[in-house]
Amino acid sequence: MKRPEISLTEEPGTLPLGSSDPTQALPGAPGPRLVLGRYRLERRLGAGGFGVVWLAWDEKLEREVAVKAIPRENGSGERVEREARAAARLNHPGIVGIYELAADEHDIYLVSELVRGRTLAELVQAGAIADRDVARIGVALCDALDHAHGRGVIHRDVKPQNVMVVAEPAAGTGFAKLADFGVAHVVSGDPLTHTGDVVGTLAYMSPEQAEGARVTPASDVYSLALTLYEAWTGTNPVRAGGPAATARRLGRPLPSLAAMRRDLPLDLCDVIDDALDVDPGRRPGPQELRSELAETEAELDDEGGLVEPETLRRVGLPSTQRRGSLLTRVLFGRTAVAEREELGRGSGGPLGAADAPGTPGRRVAMRAGAGLLAGGIVFTALETLGPDPAFSSAAAAGVAAVAVALLPRIAWMVVAAALCGWLVAPDADRQGTALVLAAAAAPVPFLLPRAGLLWSVPVLAPLLGTVALAPVFVGAAALAPTAWRRAGLAAAGFLWLAIGELLTGDSLLFGIPDGALPRADWQGSISAAASDALGPLVSGPALAPALVWAGFAVLLPLVVRGRWLVVDLLGAALWAAGLIAAHAALGDMLATTTALEQARGAVAGSVGAALVVVAVSQMTAPAEGFRPRPVTTS
Repeated sequence: MKRPEISLTEEPGTLPLGSSDPTQALPGAPGPRLVLGRYRLERRLGAGGFGVVWLAWDEKLEREVAVKAIPRENGSGERVEREARAAARLNHPGIVGIYELAADEHDIYLVSELVRGRTLAELVQAGAIADRDVARIGVALCDALDHAHGRGVIHRDVKPQNVMVVAEPAAGTGFAKLADFGVAHVVSGDPLTHTGDVVGTLAYMSPEQAEGARVTPASDVYSLALTLYEAWTGTNPVRAGGPAATARRLGRPLPSLAAMRRDLPLDLCDVIDDALDVDPGRRPGPQELRSELAETEAELDDEGGLVEPETLRRVGLPSTQRRGSLLTRVLFGRTAVAEREELGRGSGGPLGAADAPGTPGRRVAMRAGAGLLAGGIVFTALETLGPDPAFSSAAAAGVAAVAVALLPRIAWMVVAAALCGWLVAPDADRQGTALVLAAAAAPVPFLLPRAGLLWSVPVLAPLLGTVALAPVFVGAAALAPTAWRRAGLAAAGFLWLAIGELLTGDSLLFGIPDGALPRADWQGSISAAASDALGPLVSGPALAPALVWAGFAVLLPLVVRGRWLVVDLLGAALWAAGLIAAHAALGDMLATTTALEQARGAVAGSVGAALVVVAVSQMTAPAEGFRPRPVTTS
């Protein structure tokens, strides 16, 4: 078949929603006016090749809507009517709803649901989306496409610009919606969609769509898979330097997702690769793709994504939560001062910030931080826990740091196993020490599942203990993004603190439990380490403070919200007093089983923990004037 002539337009009809602030009327826009006798046009959201989109007020039903106005003389009437006919068949929470198609003497009007949120394209550009968010978006879009295909509608233009992530995605009001059915194909002999027509967006077209063949549901699956591929990798392998170069790439086999993202689950990569198969008959259906996305969602990282209120605020999405990942923010991100400065600069605002949290630069910094902590652990272990190694401790630490930075979870477990293996080897002959070190490392992945960048952070607890400030770590743990991670990080920190006391013989908080012998007595024997080191630790109440630390780490963000300094200081003071009292009660309980009757640094550490979180919460308070942005179909 002769290849049809196609229009070399990368993204037809895309409104520049990311180029203006829709909370302000665009220059030259008229004041509010009434159209069709009921819709009062209030603010212009954007304009493109197919008309102008307005935020409007429906005076009859008293609700906000989006109104797309298309001049009669520009020849776009058929497209908007096609969109209305296609969308009229559909009623699904994952699809932007169409309310009315009408006209007056000047324009054709398409009235639709107003969606407040951001497009996937904007979120990817801002680096404000995590791997797990992409999977959740994929699940929502699979459901939307399955609904549309079941009613004879094929979208034909699935792309990041037509995918909207709704405001408050964690509030149970939905997560993502598919918009713009302006080039949709209705399977009913629609005269506008004969075989040979090529409509859509070049960089996201399926090969058969680009060839002008009759489109099928498999065409939408291809476009969706390519959209998700781009969100996970940051690149579209079809898009080239210009439309003509992009057209030449259509139909070529694409690089495997696994080759681009080796840290993603292999089954997930396989199903995306299958969905990008050149042969539409080999592609999975929307529900098959959805099933794999849903199954692997829990395995994916959500660091820096839409689960974190700071990320939502940064991109203008409201949050139902008051707190978020302040730990990664204070270590690797920016403060609200920087955000306000960017807001003052205008178009170079938060979405364009190269150093914004969630951008590639921030991810590199976070990985580098995790690698440095892991390297420090390796260097300290090699220098203090065994005989002088036959290799360079600094070089081994450097290798470990790079490996953990590149593959945080896998490399961290490999490094921990390698350290224990070195201690067990005949040259070191520290089998007992290896067992105790394994007891510290093994629980961490379970206490902090899928949070590999945090797995080395518990080492800060024994380090703080050396300067009598161990309880400050409770404040550090309170900066983690979710309650479960706060609790897990605090518990892991106390475990490392207790193991550190066994390995060093120093009293870092409550001291070594009664019955535990110095390391020299058990370092060469696994059985001796089990009975004379770990036995006293786990058989009595010595680990009970881990639960207290976990509880206080979860509680602190509830009393320090970053809104009013005076209120925060009062809440922090009450929290610190509670933690001091808790340590005193623990000291009484542990007095007969540990080296110390009182927790070392309980007062200074508790106050320090509270002050750290107050300071961070004030620095990371949302920037003034940051408001949600209405987004609607283009």
